[in-house]
Amino acid sequence: MKLKKGDRVVVLSGKDRGKEGVIQTVFPAKNKVIIQGINVARKHQKSSSATMQAGIIDKNMPMDASNVAIVVGGKPSRIGYKVQADGSKVRIAKRTGEVLA
Repeated sequence: MKLKKGDRVVVLSGKDRGKEGVIQTVFPAKNKVIIQGINVARKHQKSSSATMQAGIIDKNMPMDASNVAIVVGGKPSRIGYKVQADGSKVRIAKRTGEVLA
């Protein structure tokens, strides 16, 4: 999976299409990501301990990584890899060719 935690992405399809957010969690085995404030579901939760909040809570749900694209220069881009002269492998934005952090 080419996406990482902390990447700024835009949603390409679904109910939140066009919204931007930052990746909170990545699940490479399932090819899913959780983006802060995107794909939010309301969940009825029962308090199971004294510290746990009960009631209706908002929860960020995972979405497929193929439905998001990294944002570079305000526009969506695909991600590629490039091996530098010193032998290190870095991620690059296909749209601009710049190295991603």
